[in-house]
Amino acid sequence: MKRLPLSAVAVPLLTCLVTLNVLALWTATGNAGTPAKLSVPEGRVFIAGGSEATAAFFTIRNSGGADDVLTGVTGPAGHRTMLSRTVDIGRNARSMAMVGGATVPAGAALNMTPTGLDVMVSPPPRLAPGDRLTFTLHFRDSPPQTVRARAVRPGDGW
Repeated sequence: MKRLPLSAVAVPLLTCLVTLNVLALWTATGNAGTPAKLSVPEGRVFIAGGSEATAAFFTIRNSGGADDVLTGVTGPAGHRTMLSRTVDIGRNARSMAMVGGATVPAGAALNMTPTGLDVMVSPPPRLAPGDRLTFTLHFRDSPPQTVRARAVRPGDGW
């Protein structure tokens, strides 16, 4: 059996050790990032004017170092909840489109609005101003967040 010269073994081994130490130092100084850190204050839910659906809105803040994705919402019993987005369909017309998820950017916030992303609630619950509904927001990487939304009339509180 032929023996390898010491340099044939030492160079790759030394390269691996140096690389491992550099990565450990990079991580220890916080440069590897931190996971998403989400917080959700109380949201808003519109008091419905019709009988088909209403919408709820939340601001999801991410003070962490990694993006996360809002993947779904669970709402009050007896009501379907879906992530939806207002989309332009041409000729000054808009429609609602269901979305599978929305990114919550690292170091920023995802703001739901009546003209953008929202949570569609169908059928709409009977609400009076100030009533509160409980929702659970589900994320790709973070644990679910249970939050409340206060009932407001469309146009109020924006």
